[in-house]
Amino acid sequence: MNFNRASIPDLAVLQAFEAAARHGNFTKAAAELHLTQSAVSRQVRTLEVLLGVPLFERSRQRVHLSVAGRQILPSVQRLLVQSEELVVKARSAGDGSARLSIASLPTFCNRWLMPRLPQFLAARPGLTVEMTSRSAPFDLQDANVDLAIHFGQPTWANATCTYLCSEVILPVAAPALVRRGDVLGAADLLSVPLLHLATRPTLWAEWFRLGGAGDESAYRGSRFDQFSTVIEAVLGGLGVALLPSYLIESELASGALVVIHDLPLTTDNSYYVVLPDGRSQRSLGLDFQQWLIGQVRRD
Repeated sequence: MNFNRASIPDLAVLQAFEAAARHGNFTKAAAELHLTQSAVSRQVRTLEVLLGVPLFERSRQRVHLSVAGRQILPSVQRLLVQSEELVVKARSAGDGSARLSIASLPTFCNRWLMPRLPQFLAARPGLTVEMTSRSAPFDLQDANVDLAIHFGQPTWANATCTYLCSEVILPVAAPALVRRGDVLGAADLLSVPLLHLATRPTLWAEWFRLGGAGDESAYRGSRFDQFSTVIEAVLGGLGVALLPSYLIESELASGALVVIHDLPLTTDNSYYVVLPDGRSQRSLGLDFQQWLIGQVRRD
């Protein structure tokens, strides 16, 4: 297949098209890019000639994307974001310092990893971290990520999963919601407001069955789409929640939340450290993996 690099548009041309598409106006796009309106118009025209299709429909003071323009806009925007990321990474690599790129589940990162990460960095002067939030498997090599923290089953294409820890779920509430010293049985909770994580709708039903109670009322109550939101809701006294112990370490230690029944639920999924296949066994990713496992064992 013959490939003519002359057919690749300049970034400036793509920037002009994207800005004009976003504003629906060449003059506003020109002001954003510090160009003249005629310069933006020429760059858009260059792209139209290169692609062989009209990208805008002109009408008075505004321009509207054509069918072809709407089709290519998302790809152009992705290219511009990737180009910006490339420049930032190239500049940051220029200082010669070592960097560790980590992808983690957002709530795990914020509530468990962040309080511990300074210990890891303190022992490695000059090391910097690039942290991204990811909730689903992706290609580590393509994303240039050294390590990912994954919740689920130990399956990840072109990567190796190493067990980190299981998940232990506890029923917790704000002290004001229940009298201190009460030990509520599973059946007693059927009359208490329940808080749910929308992506795990059966947790309360599983917990009630574990406690020997029926689950007829296990699905009532408020639902939230993030563990972090559930934590704020239970702290505010909206009800009782089933939360992973690792997410609420500080709240349990301070007494902001209390375990209302000593009946932990262990889920079928676990946490894993994921390293891309083919990386050196002396890599920073492997070093960080070993440190993470040590932190879990210490806890």
